[in-house]
Amino acid sequence: MRHVTGRARRAGVALAAVLTWAGLLAGAAGCSGDGRSGLDRVLGKPPAPEDAIRVTPRDGAREVRPGQALRVRVPDGRLESVKVVRSQDAQEAEVPGRISADGRSWSPRDGRLALAARYEVDAVAVDGDGHRSARHTTFTTHVPEERFIGYVTPENRATVGTGMIVSLEFNREIENRAAVERAVRVTADPAVEVRPHWFGTSRLDFRPEHYWKPGTRVTVSLRFRDVEGAPGVYGLQYRTFSFDVGRHQVSVVDAAEHTMRVRREGELLATVPITAGAPKTTTYNGKMVVTEMLDVTRMNGATVGFKKKNGKGEYDIPDVPHAMRLTESGTFLHGNYWASPEAFGRVNLSHGCVGLRDVKGGGADTPAGWFFDRSLIGDVVEVVHSKDKTVAPDNGLGGWNMNWREWTAGSAVN
Repeated sequence: MRHVTGRARRAGVALAAVLTWAGLLAGAAGCSGDGRSGLDRVLGKPPAPEDAIRVTPRDGAREVRPGQALRVRVPDGRLESVKVVRSQDAQEAEVPGRISADGRSWSPRDGRLALAARYEVDAVAVDGDGHRSARHTTFTTHVPEERFIGYVTPENRATVGTGMIVSLEFNREIENRAAVERAVRVTADPAVEVRPHWFGTSRLDFRPEHYWKPGTRVTVSLRFRDVEGAPGVYGLQYRTFSFDVGRHQVSVVDAAEHTMRVRREGELLATVPITAGAPKTTTYNGKMVVTEMLDVTRMNGATVGFKKKNGKGEYDIPDVPHAMRLTESGTFLHGNYWASPEAFGRVNLSHGCVGLRDVKGGGADTPAGWFFDRSLIGDVVEVVHSKDKTVAPDNGLGGWNMNWREWTAGSAVN
């Protein structure tokens, strides 16, 4: 009986050992909350990097849309560090972001991904067992087939007259006008309220209520990059530029009196004899802004609708001197050497332009040369007493012909 009892006792000890290991193995068959098996925990095996640190978008993803969230998180433990680098247009920039208070996640400060960019994510984390893991992932974002840009007036670092209006002409129709408008900021020093106005879906202008104060520095910031202007059409520009406002000069053309009174800072500089539009081709009334200054240019009537029966222009002058553009439709204030000198100050005979006496090739001591040398892009020329309508506010920079209420009603952001 002792012999039998001893063998039974040894068998019981063995059976207990088997049951103990079976229990451990049974526990190892299931997974823990961090993706590791229980056996891995028992054996002290660290988790795989992809289990310890979860990154979205996934590693190697392509054509990621800008609305998808970039996030780094850990199911167990805490993040020690996260560095995200964006490569775009052959330039690298670190993406700012923050780790949450509990250390379990990281998110970027700007939640929207950039387009046509490559992202690299490097993260280090420590799990609940003290194991440190590191992970490196990459992904690329969607490259849009269509882009929009805005062509801006005036130019960077220009010095302009007090009537200058900031104007953006877009190369695509803008459907999401509010989003695009929010991506533009126009500020002035000294400060003044500057408001936007849309003309259709491809032009956005900015101006203050009254003419700029001389000496003002105006700064324009365009943040169009990755803004969706229309379905599938994204902005490309991300730039800031400035221009300076010079002295205040406004010239009033009286089409009935055939004169132009030039005032600077409110003081009368000169009264210049002019010739305006003939009775059948009158000059627009209203405030117009000088947008272009040319020492000499060619003017052909066919380009602005003045054609003969044979299709040729009613006029074709290859060397018009001292030409200053006032409207997009073709109104200029320019030197005139082909009309009789007696016409200036007495009769209107142009096709809608305002003419000042000049000589062939342009003379510095003629009325046209004198005025050209004292003018800036951005100066205002106002025509009164013409038997024509007021120039349209989108014909050139004619926005000063709108009152402030009309102007501010043209914003897409309410």
